[in-house]
Amino acid sequence: MLLGASLVGVLLFSKLVLKLPWTQVGFSLLFLYLGSGGWRFVRIFVKTIRRDIFGGMVLFKVKSKVRRYLREQRTVPILFASTVQRHPDKTALIFEGTDTHWTFRQLDDYSSSVANFLQARGLASGDVAALFMENRNEFVGLWLGMAKLGVEAALINTNLRRDALRHCLTTSQARVLIFGSEMAPAIFEIHGSLDPSLSLFCSGSWEPSTVPAGTEHLDPLLEEAPKHLPSRPNKGFTDKLFYIYTSGTTGLPKAAIVVHSRYYRMAALVYYGFRMRPDDIVYDCLPLYHSAGNIVGMGQCLLHGMTVVIRKKFSASRFWDDCIKYNCTIVQYIGELCRYLLNQPPREAEHQHRVRMALGNGLRQSIWTDFSSRFHIPQVAEFYGATECNCSLGNFDSQVGACGFNSRILSFVYPIRLVRVNEDTMELIRGPDGVCLPCQPGEPGQLVGRIIQQDPLRRFDGYLNQGASNKKIAKDVFKKGDQAYLTGDVLVMDELGYLYFRDRTGDTFRWKGENVSTTEVEGTLSRLLAMADVAVYGVEVPGTEGRAGMAAVASSASDCDLGHFAQLLEKELPLYARPIFLRFLPELHKTGTFKLQKTELRKEGFDPAVVKDPLFYLDARKGRYVPLDQEAYTRIQAGEEKL
Repeated sequence: MLLGASLVGVLLFSKLVLKLPWTQVGFSLLFLYLGSGGWRFVRIFVKTIRRDIFGGMVLFKVKSKVRRYLREQRTVPILFASTVQRHPDKTALIFEGTDTHWTFRQLDDYSSSVANFLQARGLASGDVAALFMENRNEFVGLWLGMAKLGVEAALINTNLRRDALRHCLTTSQARVLIFGSEMAPAIFEIHGSLDPSLSLFCSGSWEPSTVPAGTEHLDPLLEEAPKHLPSRPNKGFTDKLFYIYTSGTTGLPKAAIVVHSRYYRMAALVYYGFRMRPDDIVYDCLPLYHSAGNIVGMGQCLLHGMTVVIRKKFSASRFWDDCIKYNCTIVQYIGELCRYLLNQPPREAEHQHRVRMALGNGLRQSIWTDFSSRFHIPQVAEFYGATECNCSLGNFDSQVGACGFNSRILSFVYPIRLVRVNEDTMELIRGPDGVCLPCQPGEPGQLVGRIIQQDPLRRFDGYLNQGASNKKIAKDVFKKGDQAYLTGDVLVMDELGYLYFRDRTGDTFRWKGENVSTTEVEGTLSRLLAMADVAVYGVEVPGTEGRAGMAAVASSASDCDLGHFAQLLEKELPLYARPIFLRFLPELHKTGTFKLQKTELRKEGFDPAVVKDPLFYLDARKGRYVPLDQEAYTRIQAGEEKL
C-alpha cells in the first residue's frame, strides 16, 4: 500500500508540478518501483503470467457456462441428455467386476426406468431416497434416475455400520432405501430400529432369507418399468441434486448438500483445467459415495461424454492390468493409493499402459517424482477441494507437491485466502479492526473462500444440519461484513502463489483416504471402555499418508481385555477409524469448559522413550493390540510394521 501511494504521489508531482512528458514520468515510476523492491513483482509476473492467464481462461469459460445454465435452468439430467444425443452408442460405463459395458443409451434407459418406477411408487420431486451400494454401473444409473424425477439421493458410505448408518438414514428423512445385496447384513443389524414406513429394495443377487422382511427385489421391477423420459421436475441449476456424507467435528457423519451447479462446477473445472479430452478413458477405483469418484470422475462421463471404468475396490496388484485391458488414459487416486502402488514390486505392466494423467489429491511431495517417473505418467493433476467447499484449487501445470495456486498478480479474481490461526486452538487471528489477518508467502494459514450466495461458483450450500453449516462460516474475513467458508485445512503459499497442503485443523484427521471424526471414535471407545475418558487424535507415522489414529484412555491397561476390545472395534468402527495406537494414563487434562486437551498428547506421540504410560499398537497380522516397546517403535519408524 505504501509503495502504491508513493507511485501515485510521484505521478502527480511529476505531471502536475514539474510538467514532465509522459516518457520521463514513466521512467521515473519504473526506477522508483524497481528501487523499492518491485523487481520481485517483475520476477513473479514473468514466472506466473502464462499460468495465470490459462487459469483465468478456465475460470471464465466455466463461469460463462454456469451463467448460461443458470439462466436456462439446466440440471445434470438435462446436460446428460445432451451427451446422450451426441453419441448414444458410445460406451459410457464399464464395470470391471463383471466386464459389463453400458452405452450412453443404455445408461439413459436404465436411469429412466428408475425414475418411472419410483414415480409409480409415489415418490415425487423433493423426496429423498437413500442409496447404500458398492461401486457398479447400477449405482450411477440409480442416482441419475432419481435426479430425473427430482428425487434427492442420499449416498451412504458403505463402511458405516450400526449407529452411524442408522443416523444417516434417519437424518436424511429418506422414504426409500435401495441397497446392494452385499450390504444386506448391515441393514439387517439396524432394521428393527428403522422407520417402519421406509420402503426397502435390494439390487443384485436375490436370496429372500438374507434380507429384512418386506424387502423387494429391485432388478426385475426395473426391467418391467417404462423407459421413456419422465416429465421434467420443478428443479433448477441451484437446486439439490444429492447428499454426500462426510465426517466432521460434530462426530456422526454430516450430509453435505450437492446442488446441480456444484456438480457441474467441480467436474468442469477439472475437465478444462487439466485439458481432458472427450476420447479419454477414466479408471475410477474410488468410492462412488464420495465426490472424488462420483463427481470429479463420473462427471466426466455424464457431462463430457468420456468412458469411465468402474472398479468395486482399489487393487494395487490389478491396477495396471486393468488400465491396459481397458486402454485407460486417466487414473484417479488419493495420496495413500499412490504409496500402495509404489510399494508393489516392479512389473512389466507398469510400462505397457497408455495412462497420460493421474488425477486426484493428497499425493505427497516426497513420493510425487518417484510416482510419476516410475509409472511413466507425464501429468500429475493434483487438486484440492471438499464436497461442500467453495474454494477448490487445481495444480494446472504439475508443480511438484502443490495442490493448486492463486494468482499473486490478480488475487482478487478468485477470492480465496490463507488467514492466520492460533496453532494450538486453531482460532482465527484478527487485526485491530476485527478482520482476519492474511498470511504472507511461506506462512501457514487456514484456507478460506469468500461466500457470495448469488454466484454459483462462490455459494456455500452447507449441510442438512444448519448448525453444522454455521460452524463452517466465519464473518469479517476479507473485510467487514462479509462471510467466508472455513475449510479447516492449513496450507502454505510460496512466492509464486503455489499452495501446498500442510495439515487438517479441528477434530478430524485423514487416514486410509478417509476423514476420521475424533468425536465419533471417542464416543464409541468410551462406551466400550465403561465410559472412561478417551481422547482420540492423529499422529504422524513415517512413510504413510495422513495420520494414524491414537487413543489416550483414562484407565488402567490391566482393566482392559485388549483381545476382546479389538474384536468389538471390528464390529463398531470401519477399518480406517480404528485407533492404531493406545495409551493408558491415570487422567486426561481438560479445559475450563471440560474440553479434552490434546496438544501435548499429539506432541508426545507414541514414542516409548517420551511416553512413560503403557503403550500398545494394533498388530495387523495378529489382529489385536500388543505392547509397544522400543523395538516395535523402531520397526514402525523404519516402515517394517504394517499398519
